[in-house]
Amino acid sequence: MDAEQLRENAHKMVDFIADYYKNIETFPVLSQVEPGYLQKLLPDSAPLHPEPLQALLQDVETKILPGVTHWQSPDYFAYFPSNSSVAGFLGEMLSAGINMVGFSWITSPAATELEMIVLDWLANLLNLPQDFLSKGPGGGAIQGTASEALLVVLLAARDKVLREVGKDGLGRLVVYGSDQTHSSLQKACQIAGIHAENLRPLKTESCNEYSLSPESLTDAISHDIASGLIPLFLCATVGTTSSTAVDPLLALGKITKKYGIWFHVDAAYAGSACICPEYRHHLNGIEEADSFNMNCHKWFLTNFDCSALWIKDRSALIQSLSTNPEFLKNKASQGGTVIDYKDWQIPLGRRFRSLKLWMVLRLYGVENLQSYIRNHIKLAQQFEDLVVQDSRFEIVATRTFSLVCFRLLPANKNEEYVNKVNRDLLDAVNSSGKIFISHTVLSGKYILRFVVGAPLTEERHVIAAWKLFQETASSLLEN
Repeated sequence: MDAEQLRENAHKMVDFIADYYKNIETFPVLSQVEPGYLQKLLPDSAPLHPEPLQALLQDVETKILPGVTHWQSPDYFAYFPSNSSVAGFLGEMLSAGINMVGFSWITSPAATELEMIVLDWLANLLNLPQDFLSKGPGGGAIQGTASEALLVVLLAARDKVLREVGKDGLGRLVVYGSDQTHSSLQKACQIAGIHAENLRPLKTESCNEYSLSPESLTDAISHDIASGLIPLFLCATVGTTSSTAVDPLLALGKITKKYGIWFHVDAAYAGSACICPEYRHHLNGIEEADSFNMNCHKWFLTNFDCSALWIKDRSALIQSLSTNPEFLKNKASQGGTVIDYKDWQIPLGRRFRSLKLWMVLRLYGVENLQSYIRNHIKLAQQFEDLVVQDSRFEIVATRTFSLVCFRLLPANKNEEYVNKVNRDLLDAVNSSGKIFISHTVLSGKYILRFVVGAPLTEERHVIAAWKLFQETASSLLEN
């Protein structure tokens, strides 16, 4: 790593990235390539001799970017956002420059301690219970994704119970969620050895805004206990993927406490909104939870990946995930005076991810971050108002944050036909390249999901997207 060579080439790369953002609206939001397109454009083997950076950047422009779906485009309204920002980018750049592998405190004390500090900052912004802070029995750790966060706490819960009932009890452990819980719960169960028939995706109803009913949870637990099974774990959600439903944390938490069930709260998307006082009530009951997770890389201007996990009892996590080979032993770790994050996660190695979260919090400040969230919610509300004004469309689920769930409702109300029309509408707007949205199914209805969350999105982009929906709908209905 020659310093002057880095300076010269990094300037070129920054210029290239800055131009990409400057021109991002000129690209089709959803990549329009066919599967296997890149194999035809690149050589069969790596070059024997070095090539100039300019040639590589030319290939990025002509061969790679056509195959990119532009998540940072202001016209990206699909799935949930994956924010980037100048602060997040600079933090990522600095992390790559330092390039340490901070699996234990001794491998880079600053990496461990900064992570503890910034997650305490964020926990205080969210008004989380003191038990989640590093000064208490728990603390926070940055995971790669919410899926990883969910897996590690499920493993901690599993091992805690198996230490009491014996390893033969694995086949009797039961995990609960709703039919709106993220699919990562199913994958975590597969990895953790929870039997597929012991995962309970409890049915939700539109009359409850698709939130998990405490009564259905109690009934399921009672039935499982009567069948000789062991209730283990509940994953509740603040802001489900399909409709941003919010599960009643307080009521659910009291049930889990009664039965000794590990209570995990997944707020991967909506957790960011809860730094705003007017949305904090969605976390009421978090004091009953054993663990809590939000993705700073979704809606908090922190480049991917940065998933914040807090746990009330870190010893449960460490007992489940700790390894202590001779070659990693050192005085600080053996003395028990430091945190070694290798024992809080699946892999050994870890990046200096706290740098970018630290930069986001410092370079923007809390007030700007709150304004950023509020602006997206306001834009989503404007889009919702536009939908309501057109009698051909209907809102399908209550908007809680910045997701609008809606569909086109043609004169022929046959559900199968209505679903087909909405599939066609989705395909048409996405293939135009002008915007990108995604869908879900609620109560058998095919629903269009419009999420405002890209950092560059302004009112004009929302209005243009709505006009595209109206024009495309008119064309579909005529045909």
